[in-house]
Amino acid sequence: MSARRRLVIVLSLTGLAGLGAYAWHANRPSAGSAQPTATAKVPRSVPAGGATAQAAPSGPVAVEARPVELRPLTDDVTAVGSLVSNESVVLRPEVAGRISAIRFREGAAVRKGDVLVELDAAVQRAELRQAQASLKLAEANSRRTEDLFVRKFVSQSSLDTARSQHEVARAAAALAQARYERMQIRAPFAGVVGIRDVSPGDFVKDGDALVNIEDIATLKVDFRLPELYLDRIRPGQALEVTSDVLPGETFAATVDAINPLVDAQGRAVALRARLDNPQGRLRPGVFVRVRLILAQRADVMVVPEEALVPAPGNVQFVYQVVDGKARRSEVKTGVRRGTMVEIVDGLAPGAMVVTAGQLKLRDGAAVQVTATGADRGTADVAGGGAGGVAEAVAAAAPSPGAGPDAASPAPVAR
Repeated sequence: MSARRRLVIVLSLTGLAGLGAYAWHANRPSAGSAQPTATAKVPRSVPAGGATAQAAPSGPVAVEARPVELRPLTDDVTAVGSLVSNESVVLRPEVAGRISAIRFREGAAVRKGDVLVELDAAVQRAELRQAQASLKLAEANSRRTEDLFVRKFVSQSSLDTARSQHEVARAAAALAQARYERMQIRAPFAGVVGIRDVSPGDFVKDGDALVNIEDIATLKVDFRLPELYLDRIRPGQALEVTSDVLPGETFAATVDAINPLVDAQGRAVALRARLDNPQGRLRPGVFVRVRLILAQRADVMVVPEEALVPAPGNVQFVYQVVDGKARRSEVKTGVRRGTMVEIVDGLAPGAMVVTAGQLKLRDGAAVQVTATGADRGTADVAGGGAGGVAEAVAAAAPSPGAGPDAASPAPVAR
């Protein structure tokens, strides 16, 4: 064995020995540590005033309570949507031509049938006059031929030819009239015209956009709802519409149509409502929030949401005050409206339920109602977090109603 290897082994053994000595010295009992242990084994006598160390006599727990109320309740669903014009169209010429006149002011209201844009119609006007003159001549020839036929001067064939020429002339005049009218672009319905993209003298082709016109006296509200509401929606239902454009205002609308096809990708059904907009305050394309009223229910049992106590297993219960004692009652809840919750099962109208102090209660404990939940006001709702902490601290302390079941102080050893 080499000298280096011996040196390493000696140093390792020396280090292990030093660590063992340090551990023994750090963990060995001190000289004065046995005295408290021996003392702890000597029992102490209970003081003469030991009766005062027992728990105080049990008493009622101070709580706040509120009766179960009956209120009308509205079943509704909310969604977002967009406003659409009742009628909307972009005016386009059917034939090419040069604009001779623009008869509207941008952003102004127009009536149905008003001429908005005129194209140069000199050729069409001349063709119309020619057709009207030919029609007059054909009418005169037809009358003359009929008179001669009555006198037996012409044959039936001549009469038929004259009548046919009359009809051809009449059709030619109607065709010329139609071509002439196509040079005038009229408003298809009453509404408000937009901003035009053309000027007098511009040459436009058939189909070029001239100006849009919107009927905004009545607006359509397009929105979607999940398919699970399909059996609860129907035309004629009322809804409320709000918009950030006019904050604080609510507009009434009515469901007008329901799309029979459900979107297979989004699993939603499209609805369209109708909204009166006589003053034109709302405009198409505005984002809106929709509240659809599904049903109106009267005499629905509700309790404040602070009365509910959650329990494991997705269970909720409340404490009723019955004959001065707390009775735990499991409840089934429905919809929520503000700070009130619908009670579907488990309570009766008028029953008193605890709204504050539940954490200090157990089933059958004596209670004393110090105030109703309505007396607390909305300030206590804002400070509910601090109240919960105070109740938790109170629950950690011995309950005044613990009675003989409460743990007594352990005897102190002398």
